[in-house]
Amino acid sequence: MKIYTRRGDAGSSRQMNGHSIPKSDPQILAVGVLDETQSWIGLVISDLSPACTQLESKLLHVQSLLYLLQADISIDNRCSIHDNDVTIMEHEIDSMMSAVPAIHAFILPGGGHTGAQLQYARTLARGAERACVAFHSTRPDRVQPESMRFINRLSDYLFAMALYANHLDGIPEKMSRES
Repeated sequence: MKIYTRRGDAGSSRQMNGHSIPKSDPQILAVGVLDETQSWIGLVISDLSPACTQLESKLLHVQSLLYLLQADISIDNRCSIHDNDVTIMEHEIDSMMSAVPAIHAFILPGGGHTGAQLQYARTLARGAERACVAFHSTRPDRVQPESMRFINRLSDYLFAMALYANHLDGIPEKMSRES
């Protein structure tokens, strides 16, 4: 089975509807950054610390939602992200944040291996959000309000999960400046 088509050799990408658009198009950029975020989360899953294996199913679910969002952006009249997906994330954020020590200053991204990888996933999610906002400004019909809420909440979710992972691993957060 060949996985290459050679159609993109001249700098364009074929959409689901058969039209070609430049690989620099905001749609392609948004899908690409979402894919990068989804792939990094796969790396996080493959390398979870023993104390953090309970996070695997949550991260797999996020990967699935990112896949659906990529499809929504690529296909007309498609919306697979729902307000309930955002509500579930908010509840999980609240649950994780209630389990970790209170934060009274900015923290440095890092901590344990899992926490540091989740912090990096958070930064990728912020980049994906910026790309989705840019695409939304050109094609508001392709990035639905529910999807905008999801991608905005995702970085908060990954931040809370990073703190929770460090907590599970018994690693304290490092403050951006010492008191």
